[in-house]
Amino acid sequence: MFSSLDASNFSGSIPFYEKQFEEILSKIVICYKLMKTGEAALENDENKIRDSLLLNYLKNDQIRKDINLLHWHFEREVQEDHSIGRTDIKIISPNTFTRQEAYYILECKKLNNTNTSGISGLNAEYIKNGIGRFTSKYYSSYHRVNGMVGFVVDHMEIHKNTKSINLLLTTSFRSIKTTKEITKDNFIDGFEFHYHSIHTDKDNDELKIYHLMFDFHENIQS
Repeated sequence: MFSSLDASNFSGSIPFYEKQFEEILSKIVICYKLMKTGEAALENDENKIRDSLLLNYLKNDQIRKDINLLHWHFEREVQEDHSIGRTDIKIISPNTFTRQEAYYILECKKLNNTNTSGISGLNAEYIKNGIGRFTSKYYSSYHRVNGMVGFVVDHMEIHKNTKSINLLLTTSFRSIKTTKEITKDNFIDGFEFHYHSIHTDKDNDELKIYHLMFDFHENIQS
């Protein structure tokens, strides 16, 4: 299946990479579900939640084998070659070995119930230092698709909070060019909280961002 992943082998490379990335995201959701039931307590810290997901699940060889994730390699806090960005999670594929820029990025952000409609809350941070890092090309988007993971640490209505993020995006962050707001998706069976949005980067090239909302509020130690 993965003998050749060069875009020239496919008609319409962007749709192919979308489907490929959706497959990766669906397996990351499996890891989230394992983590949610397997981690008794998590610190209320964005990087430590990310590290638990990455080190205990995405880089766990037995889990990778069980869920058919062996073709992908995950690294944290990686400096990009052609920008100043340091990616939360860099996803390396077999194609990366023939084209060094050919990788995906996951940006992780913590979300809570504090000041959800204000420009100083974590919803605003999700936009400014999340979505904005892709549209500004602080992070690269070789495949024109990348992803974000929201770590929900308070009890909240996630769909409602996503609407709050959209309202901020279209009112307080108009400098981020958005052609499609964060919209509910349906490619992952048994997982409700996945979405995508479409934007235009600073060079007027379209890019797609997938959004996964992982609810850890019951796992956060008080």
